[in-house]
Amino acid sequence: MKRTVVIGFFGATKDRSVQGAERWERWRPTLSLLQHEDFLVDRLELLVSKSGDSHSQQLLEDLHHVSPETEIVKRRMDLKDFWDFEEVYGTLHDFMSNYDWQTDKEDYLFHITTGSHVTQICTFLLTESRHFPGRLLQSAPPKRGRGQFSSVYQIVDLDLSRYDRLAARFHKETTDHVSFLKDGINTRNLLFNQLMERLETVALRTSDPLLLTGPTGAGKSALARRVFELKKVRNLTSGEFVEVNCATLRGSNALSTLFGHKKGAFTGAQQERAGLLRKADGGMVFLDEIGELGLDEQAMLLGAIEEKRFLPMGADKEVSSSFQLICGTNRDLQQDVMDGKFRRDLLARINLWVFLMPGLRDRNEDIAPNLDFELDRYAARSGNRVDFNREARDAFLSFAVSKEAVWTGNFRDLNGAITRMGTLASGGRITVGDVQEEVKRLNTSWDEPRKPDSSDLPDHLACRDELQNLDPFDRCQLVYTVDVCRRSASLSEAGRVLFSHSRQKRKSVNDADRVRKYLLRFGIEWGDIAGNN
Repeated sequence: MKRTVVIGFFGATKDRSVQGAERWERWRPTLSLLQHEDFLVDRLELLVSKSGDSHSQQLLEDLHHVSPETEIVKRRMDLKDFWDFEEVYGTLHDFMSNYDWQTDKEDYLFHITTGSHVTQICTFLLTESRHFPGRLLQSAPPKRGRGQFSSVYQIVDLDLSRYDRLAARFHKETTDHVSFLKDGINTRNLLFNQLMERLETVALRTSDPLLLTGPTGAGKSALARRVFELKKVRNLTSGEFVEVNCATLRGSNALSTLFGHKKGAFTGAQQERAGLLRKADGGMVFLDEIGELGLDEQAMLLGAIEEKRFLPMGADKEVSSSFQLICGTNRDLQQDVMDGKFRRDLLARINLWVFLMPGLRDRNEDIAPNLDFELDRYAARSGNRVDFNREARDAFLSFAVSKEAVWTGNFRDLNGAITRMGTLASGGRITVGDVQEEVKRLNTSWDEPRKPDSSDLPDHLACRDELQNLDPFDRCQLVYTVDVCRRSASLSEAGRVLFSHSRQKRKSVNDADRVRKYLLRFGIEWGDIAGNN
């Protein structure tokens, strides 16, 4: 049989003896371990600090007296402060790393009743990480009716695989959090589900900026709010959720809206304004379309993120606000940096955690559950429950996952389709006829911008002399290419649309370079298009 080895601290208060026979009337945790007839200790290793060295001698003598068959080993543990987490953990880690463990011959128990709460926590961590290859031992004073010396002890095994209900509870909590971020939608797309799991982990562990990217209508704004609500439920934030679309901010209005102003700071400033960043103190700010923010506002925002302080317009004294920032964009911010439209230092600060939201057409397997979600939303808004008959649902889903459905507006398109069909449905049932009518409407809305008139170049390009006398064929092709670029967040995205078929036949693709070279034939650069949407 294996020998039982107990390791524990000398308790400067609990183990310390009073003089004379009275010491036997007191409960001393370490001594009590050797007084159990059903618990035999072959070796007891007592960790004694320098300050407790002189007080431990009486305990050692009493230990030999009550259990002469137990080998008693006194070990010096030079801890200056039992409440210093770094010192305690480092000292215990070194002790356990250098100990000659013989797990094939001995069972190890660490007595955590003595020592400070910090030593207990550190012992727990080192046991759970298997630096201590044993179990924890907890003892308690005698209970009434059990006799003078009979204390209570319990052995705790930290093998969590044995606690199925505990493990299942934590798993369910994580699953619930991810489901919350997905608005309860039972999504099936593997990459999207992995994205939500990673976002759940990051959102609950940090207050660093988060960057949500992806096409318009992919759900960035709704997701940002759900991240806030999740943190609110977990008591990880106490302030408000403040959302602003940066595309609506221009000039002094942008600075005033974000950072506030003093009365009289500019014409029309008749009263003081706190600004949205101060309003979000202790909470969260969602800056949608952050790529549309001006360079001056970007510089002030960087300071507000890093210093948690900023200067309102017209003020001579800084104000403070501590908030978590979430940014949303459908632009290629790296390209904007190269084009001088976005600050490199701000991008470096906000792209620590980047989450790319896929478009609806990249998540065909999620269209069916999102269809049910949109039906529920329509019912909540309108007060009328509508649904498809079976043939109509099959017809709509067949169209929705086909190549014909491009979903340029993503979930906004899906929401609009359900709203229209629900409104026109007779008797609360959407029919095949309703679906066919909606399919035509969607195709028309998607086709029109993709088939522009041959003269439909943006004004700032159409006025160029070199583009005045193009052959109709070249002009039509150029107009189509420019239109696709204007609706794309980057050259790469435009290339995937323009070369969607030919790129599948190539071993390596550089769609962005192909588009860039084509535009340069007409003296057009990406900045001429992206900067004038």
